[in-house]
Parts: sequence; C-alpha cells; structure tokens
Amino acid sequence: MNWMNTVLAVLLVAVVVMTAAIGIDYSKPNIEILPDMKYTPAWEAFAANPILPNGRTMQPPVPGTIARGQMPLYFAATKEDAVRAGEELANPVSLSAIEAAVSAELAEESDGSRSRQDFGDASEQSELLASSAPSAEATARKRFSASIERGAAVYRTFCISCHGPKGIGDGPVPQRGFPPPPSMLTGKSLQMRDGQLFHILTYGQGSMAPFAAQLSRELRWDVINYVRDLQSKAPTVPEAAPIETEPTPKAEGTEKTENPVPEPERNAPKQPTEEPRKADDESIGTVEKEESKTPPNELRKTPADGKTKTEAPEPTVPADRLETTTEFES
Repeated sequence: MNWMNTVLAVLLVAVVVMTAAIGIDYSKPNIEILPDMKYTPAWEAFAANPILPNGRTMQPPVPGTIARGQMPLYFAATKEDAVRAGEELANPVSLSAIEAAVSAELAEESDGSRSRQDFGDASEQSELLASSAPSAEATARKRFSASIERGAAVYRTFCISCHGPKGIGDGPVPQRGFPPPPSMLTGKSLQMRDGQLFHILTYGQGSMAPFAAQLSRELRWDVINYVRDLQSKAPTVPEAAPIETEPTPKAEGTEKTENPVPEPERNAPKQPTEEPRKADDESIGTVEKEESKTPPNELRKTPADGKTKTEAPEPTVPADRLETTTEFES
C-alpha cells in the first residue's frame, strides 16, 4: 500500500500546482456544460430590441383596448363625483338585476327549445313560461343570498375592525382611540345609493382608505348587498313627536298697537336721557355693595361712644312656658 499512497500524493501535488498555475477569475462565471435552455434565443420582455419599433421588446397596447377584468371608472375622488356615481352606476348583483338576468337566461333557453321543437299551439308556450316562473324566482333568491354571504365574509375581513359587527361604528379600532365612523344603520348611509357606496369603497372618504386594490368590483358590490341586508334587519327608531306648548299669555298693556308712535310736540318737556338713569343704577349698586359688606345684627359690635345700633328683637317666650325661679335666685 506504500506505492498507492505515493501515487495519490503525487497526484495531489500535481493538481495543486495546476490550479495555482491556471488561476481563478471570480468576476466571471464558471464554465457551463449543460445550460438547459438558460439562454433562450427569444427577446426578453424588458430587453432592448433593435428590430421592433421604439427599440423595445414589449410594445404598448393598441389605443382603445381594455384589459380583461380592468374596466375603467370615469369618476374622480371627489364628493361631486360620488353623488354622480350614485346616479349613474347601478348594482349589477341587486335582487332586481339578478331576477332580470335569470329571466333573460330562461327566455334564451325557451327560445332554444322552441327552435329544436315545433310548438304549434301558443298556449303550450305560455304554460312553459308560467311553469318556469317559480324556478326563476328561486334561482334569483339563491344567487342573491350567495352574494350576501360573500359580502359578509369580506365585511368580516376588511370592515369589521372599524364599523363593528353590526355596522354602528363600534369596532375595536374606534374603541382604542381612533375617530369612530358614522353608523351605517342611520343617517346619510340610508339615503346613499348603491353607486355612491361603490364610489366610497373604490376611492375612500375621510379617514376611510380606498379598497380598490384589495377588492374586485364584484366583491365590492357583494359588500354593498350585505350592508343593505344589515340595514333592512335593523330595528326602526320611531321619530319623536314635537312637544306642543301652550302660548304664553301676554302681560296687560304689552300688546302692540297698529298705530305708529306719535311724534313729541315742540313745546313738550324733554324726556330724561339714559345718562341720569345709569348714574342712579350705579348709586344703587354701590349702596347694595356697602350693605352686603356690613355684618348681620347679631355680629355687629357696639361702637366706642356707647351708642348701640339697632339689633334684632329678642324672641318672646309665652307666659306658660316661663321657668319658675326660687327665692334664692336673683
């Protein structure tokens, strides 16, 4: 085995000498024997391309084209456009819209069945449409309930933190000091249309952030259906009737006369002005202040000259209540 160790040692020294002689350039990649289609002959999307226009591989879309699922909204993030969205946008998943879509689908199916079969009698066609009416209503109700369930799931994920579980603005975030949002069961939320609520969900309002990036259009409409469902189940608060008050009686001599006030005569004595009245009021005020400073009769002290001021009269005791005294008491 000595010769084997000698051969291995010689090979190791040879490999070390060859590695030191060749040198390694760490700024360059190693030699790749099987790249496995790492280097494709096709141009990359963001790579420069001398063949295509503008020297770019990825070209802009054709003017007027819209990407699938990215329909534009021609509204700005303003209150005026929010009101305009309420007037122009319609809820595509409302109960009435779903019923119209289901009836249209049934009409298309009936048209297709009539084209495949020859119905000679018009009464048979009316009977077919009448039989499909209950199923159309049930299908619309089922789809609308599914939309409300999807909206409830989205509400619990994105909205319950501020608006609370019942939509009255008592979520955990306002309970920790954040300004609470208004209740969605009363006030302006009941008067807003679905399109205006959709605008608020898309662009935000006040301290509420926009949710266009987090929620698709369909999910935003589903949340609106769920909010409408909460509003329909909320108890109605009766309005308080105005309190009827009796008219206050007018004091005698205060009735207004229709005749104008007569002008003073030329030789009539002048009326007193307000200045002496003010002086009288000031004098009265000073007298009241001086009287308020003087102590009551019980606490007044006799002056040095021996003259006593008028004190409060002593209470008189009836004769039958006088205590009897003995001879030794003087």
